[in-house]
This record gives sequence, C-alpha cells and structure tokens, in this order.
Amino acid sequence: MPLLLLILFIVLPVLELYLIIQVGQEIGVVPTLAILIIDGLIGAALSRSQGRAAWARFNEATAAGRIPAKEVFDGVCIIVGGAFLLAPGFITDFIGLSLLIPPSRALYRRILMRGARVVGPLRTPLFFYDRRPGAGRPRPQAGPSATPPPPSPRPPRSDYDIDGSAREIPDTQPEIERGSSG
Repeated sequence: MPLLLLILFIVLPVLELYLIIQVGQEIGVVPTLAILIIDGLIGAALSRSQGRAAWARFNEATAAGRIPAKEVFDGVCIIVGGAFLLAPGFITDFIGLSLLIPPSRALYRRILMRGARVVGPLRTPLFFYDRRPGAGRPRPQAGPSATPPPPSPRPPRSDYDIDGSAREIPDTQPEIERGSSG
C-alpha cells in the first residue's frame, strides 16, 4: 500500500509534469493547454452520460431482484475515471477515459475477477454479522416441500432501554425568575 501511495502521489505527478512539458515544447503551450481542456470537457460529458446509464442499469437490476454487482463496479469505475479526469495531465486523462469507456471497463472487470479468484473467496468480518440469536444461520431453502423457518426469538431487552412518558406543559404557566432571592 505505501508503494501504491508513493506512485500515485509522487511518481505520477512528476511524470505528468514531464510529459506536459515535453508535449508543450513540441507543439507549443497553447495547443497543449487546448488539448488538456478539450480532453477534460469530453471526459466530463462522457462521465455524465455513462453515470446516468450506470444508474439506470443499477435501478433495473435492483427492481428485477438481482444483485447489482456489475452495475456497482461500473459506477465505481465512472467515479474514479471522473476523478482522474479532474487531474490535469495526459496519463491521468488516459486512465480516466479508459475507465469511462464500457469495453475497457469490461476488461478491467475481467482482470479484477480473475485476480479475485486467485486470491480466494471474500470473507465477511465478524462485525457485519447480525448478533441476534438465530440470525446469520443458513435457513432452509424455499420450495414446494419446504417448511417455513421458525420465527427468530426476540432479543432480550438491554439494560439501557428505558420506558417513559411525557406530558406537554402549556406556555400559560409563569416563568420562574432565576438568580433573584427574596
């Protein structure tokens, strides 16, 4: 992780500056700035349209009852791609645009899934489990002969739960003067 941060915050900006200077010396300052500005505007428009499309696919997946894993990955890629397009430079613009284009996102998804298979299954940390008695255990599969699972017992009340009542005091009562004696 420290190596990734070193590359991201030190090496990449130095490479960006070097590349901008080299391109500026070859084609001039004004055309270099124009390319960076036009690239950013195209990226912003692409980010907006791809974001809307990913949001629509996310809503369709959840409405159909599917887990929207692909749609969430696409949304993350679009957000990260838009962030890379905010940084001035040719390398970050290339990375950002590649994250916004659907075919390259599919390639990134395949690479990530292949890496996830090599690493192994994801494990949920213990603090994500429901701690109620009977919760988190596998339930019988639903089917024609399946019986409904027994209801989960209600968790015992904690010491800090307090029942109380309240009543409204009308504003017509006289206010108590503070600080005056006698």
